[in-house]
Amino acid sequence: MKKVLKIVVDVLAWIVLIVAFIITLLVFTSERNNGIPNLFGIMPMSVESDSMAPTFNKGDLIFIKEVDLYDIKVDDVITYYTIIQGQRVRNTHRVTQVNEFDNTRSFITKGDNNPVQDVEPAYASDIVGRWNNVKFAGMGNVLDFLRSRTGFFICIVIPMALFFLFELYKFIVALVESKKTKISKEDEEEIKRKAIEEYLAKEKGEEAPSEEVKEDVTGDGNKED
Repeated sequence: MKKVLKIVVDVLAWIVLIVAFIITLLVFTSERNNGIPNLFGIMPMSVESDSMAPTFNKGDLIFIKEVDLYDIKVDDVITYYTIIQGQRVRNTHRVTQVNEFDNTRSFITKGDNNPVQDVEPAYASDIVGRWNNVKFAGMGNVLDFLRSRTGFFICIVIPMALFFLFELYKFIVALVESKKTKISKEDEEEIKRKAIEEYLAKEKGEEAPSEEVKEDVTGDGNKED
């Protein structure tokens, strides 16, 4: 049972380390990619409004994939940069029309929950990627928390510190056990050595009287002569 528990603890510790490593990658890649984490062309993103409900809702986690501009077609859901209230922000809406002019493409979009199409089209330079139809309800809030300083400290720094402390503890225990085993072997050898010495001493002690008796017998014989 103790061995099984040790294996379970080891597995959990490694799972925590792997998850912490992945989240760390997400945080660092997002800093290099305009706030969007990117793992091998896949970008997890938190939904920030209900404009696409019921396809996905605010707080959901969706995955955007890098895509060739000419692979985008009507009914695809794309993420792109646009201007809203004077600020450049990301938007994720469905393509309702593809425009081509002078070897350039632009896309008319609309939120599934919006009554009208978006005013500004999405141009080639604005496209981030296309939704791959994968979503996790409510997990976008978790991603946002993990990317915050508090979340990073609680879910990354502390677990990794505990993992390394646990590994250090295991190393110390193994070292102590190794020394104990070595001492036990040395004690065993010492016991064997003493046993052999005692045996040899005993054998020698038994032989000595027989020689004295022989000398006495020989002496008595001389006296009788």
